[in-house]
Amino acid sequence: MLDHLGSSLKDALKKLAGKTVVDRTAVEDLVKDLQRALIQADVNVRLVMQLSQAIKTRALEEEPPRGMSVREHVLRIVYQELVRLMGSAGEVKLGSQTILMAGLQGSGKTTTTAKLARHFQRKGLKTAVICADTFRPGAYDQLSTLCSRLNIPCFGNPQEKDARVIVRDGLKATGSAEVIIIDTQGRHALEDDLIQEIIDLNTLTGATHRWLVLDAAIGQKASEQARRFHEAIDIDGVILTKMDGTAKGGGALSAVSETGSGIVFIGSGETIEDLERFDPDGFISRLLGMGDLKALVERAQQSVSEGEIDVNAMMRGKFTLRDMYKQLEAVNRMGPLKQIMSMMPLGNIELPGDAYDMTSAKMARYRIIMDSMTGKELDEPSLIASSRIHRIARGSGSTPDEVRELLKYYKNMKRALKGVRGGAGKFNMQRLMKKFGGM
Repeated sequence: MLDHLGSSLKDALKKLAGKTVVDRTAVEDLVKDLQRALIQADVNVRLVMQLSQAIKTRALEEEPPRGMSVREHVLRIVYQELVRLMGSAGEVKLGSQTILMAGLQGSGKTTTTAKLARHFQRKGLKTAVICADTFRPGAYDQLSTLCSRLNIPCFGNPQEKDARVIVRDGLKATGSAEVIIIDTQGRHALEDDLIQEIIDLNTLTGATHRWLVLDAAIGQKASEQARRFHEAIDIDGVILTKMDGTAKGGGALSAVSETGSGIVFIGSGETIEDLERFDPDGFISRLLGMGDLKALVERAQQSVSEGEIDVNAMMRGKFTLRDMYKQLEAVNRMGPLKQIMSMMPLGNIELPGDAYDMTSAKMARYRIIMDSMTGKELDEPSLIASSRIHRIARGSGSTPDEVRELLKYYKNMKRALKGVRGGAGKFNMQRLMKKFGGM
């Protein structure tokens, strides 16, 4: 969803940036492009129309702030209104709490429960999980396996068919935990008996939070489901899953307005670490190619030892083959490279698709190749010409093409990171971020 919608939104803004005059016609063309992008992403039509009208009215009636061009003013309005569309982030406190997880079957609720437990564990809180899914075969086994890898207690009873009994016993067994997360049975919001069950569980647990897990691929059906869950147990936060796998994530985003609550987390990967705190400013910044340095720094702090990776060097775009390997090795632990790069304000610079294919096996192969390079070659890659490529290939047991592939990857990375700084006459989102102030 981020890729498809983000590309469409950036294309719309690029068209505006390329116009010599920003007049009513230019604004109307921009609004049409935005409408098309959002509707294709399955954002509720009513919300799209409200957004469009707000952008059009403000762009044509508001005077640009001092020192800001009309073009930058319009882009700033688009940014602000998209952030407003997302709503404020849901509240997440770091303290004692009980969280009741609700959602449809197949929404990724069980995996998300484990990811959420990991989030609180990383924050230093004693966390435990209760599996109250009595319907899906293997639910307890799946959840307990995920939790055991994290050394997080998981209570469940596959023999018991009453979720209320399991939760009552589970609360006693996990009472010493600061954060208790309850994974409930996936249910359709129109199934009255299952809705009554989750109402009972909410009453029984006195849940601090009731979070609705929505698959980003659900589309327009999300609104009705969200409304019914909210009526039943007063949903106060939404977690969107599988945001990296669909172009239709706008339907789930639209559903958030039905609960009157905010998004608390976004899941966009398959590993236990792939859950990030939702920040509307950062989310829209990434969609528009502005990056999300706040999220990047937070993830780096969680995954990388102090002094191991130099974010400033990455931002400057000046680094050697030696630096590249050291940084990519660290970035590999932070999560998929594509996610990490999306957090950097690259403006119009985009890495080619194959540049993201940095698997652990390929990194190991690159290391073997670099072990056959001299120190001078590692520090000055420009020295590596044809004769050196063949020598390095022989020394590492690889082919000249594999050595060239490594050098190509390095050059792509260096070029992309240099693009962070922009250049004269270049449409530069980084410069806009500074003008917008504090974004």
